[in-house]
Amino acid sequence: MASLFWSSSTSYKTPCAACKFLRRKCLQGCIFAPHFPPEEPQKFANVHKIFGASNVSKLLNELLPHQRDDAVGSLAYEAEARVIDPVYGCVGAISFLQTQVEMLQKELHAAHAELIRYAYNDPQSWFIPTSVPWSTNGRV
Repeated sequence: MASLFWSSSTSYKTPCAACKFLRRKCLQGCIFAPHFPPEEPQKFANVHKIFGASNVSKLLNELLPHQRDDAVGSLAYEAEARVIDPVYGCVGAISFLQTQVEMLQKELHAAHAELIRYAYNDPQSWFIPTSVPWSTNGRV
């Protein structure tokens, strides 16, 4: 993915979102370039605001290359959640969704109970005819 940005010199044609935000030259081997493309400036801005560019750089350098995409994805998710909810972050979103699931499960249980109640209170549902009185023993 990073090879799309290379020019014949040692810098990118278009700097990655991180280098653009930090106002520095985006050199070949930039740790941020594969993970913060120029079209996603807000992604890096959020990550930088919450974690700091230096901390993210250190973290990415400590990881194996195949682990970095997942780490950046997690950092970006948490950073966006922290921007929206500075106190709870993604834990607040998870808690909200768990509460919503519990509420919907209770609603589903109540609807199921109501269906059973209607089924047993309907006299016609008790009688299941084995033969139709107007039929002529299967002959038409």
